[in-house]
Amino acid sequence: MGPVDLFALLPKDAADPRLLVGMDTRDDAGVMRLSPEMALISTVDMITPVADDPFIYGKIAAANSLSDVYAMGGEPVGALNVCCFPEKGPAPEALARILEGGLDRLREAGALLLGGHTVRDPELKYGMAVNGVIHPDKVVRNHTVRAGDRLVLTKPLGCGLLMSAWKKGQLSEVDFQAALDSMASLNRDAARAMMAVGVHAATDVTGFGLLGHLWEMLSPGGFALELELEALPLYAGARAAAGAFGVSGPMRRNLALPAPYFKLPEELSDTWKALVADPQTSGGLLISLPASASRELFARMRECGLQGVDIGQVLEPGVKSQFNT
Repeated sequence: MGPVDLFALLPKDAADPRLLVGMDTRDDAGVMRLSPEMALISTVDMITPVADDPFIYGKIAAANSLSDVYAMGGEPVGALNVCCFPEKGPAPEALARILEGGLDRLREAGALLLGGHTVRDPELKYGMAVNGVIHPDKVVRNHTVRAGDRLVLTKPLGCGLLMSAWKKGQLSEVDFQAALDSMASLNRDAARAMMAVGVHAATDVTGFGLLGHLWEMLSPGGFALELELEALPLYAGARAAAGAFGVSGPMRRNLALPAPYFKLPEELSDTWKALVADPQTSGGLLISLPASASRELFARMRECGLQGVDIGQVLEPGVKSQFNT
């Protein structure tokens, strides 16, 4: 059986005026109106281990789950642990450290742990169901870009490639630790900066890789893209890993998803294809905003110790996308 389009399987529900963002789009989370002044953002995510240290794994999994709320401009307020723990696997002490790591990130986000649910599963997985709040008129969608917008990325790319390199003994501990630290960091300050300056659209870069999430942003409105490949922020060692390993199975799936929409240049190397399709864990925010607001965004991010990078622009519908090297 080939790939299944899960969106096509979703049940269709009757329209409800309380529903601001539902299942009919590929937004990062669902949003419902609670009152004229408050909306609830709901999301859930989990990941398999990305680090040997259970505490660091827990931190990254929680940061990854919280990211969907930040991508929509909201503030997390509460979360439930979602645990798939093997019956025969890590010791209870290690499982406790995973949960401690998650709680560490939740506390930094200023949200409460409300409980959770655990099931026995052959494969270890951990994440959170997160609720956040936002004013109904300030919800940031992922596909409401405008022609002429600048595209800004707030974290480097290539963490999936680095995990492969680490497992093969082809990456230094320093470079791997730097990537883990970045994955464990919250997108909170980047989200607050973007909300302060006003943006047209945003999403977080995760499993679909950069190209897949760009497709989600641009395709609903038929917009094209000019992407400056050399401007892409990369983790140290990511380009070397892309050159060594090439395009993996998950990357091929990420390239196939937007293939009918983005025509990559035939001469584009496998190294670049791997980098733009590499599945990310707890990646940065991908922000579409007016060019006039980008300078203020960068200034606010620098005040928080963050480094946003301008990676290209949104082009008018109907023109050919450009991938510049």
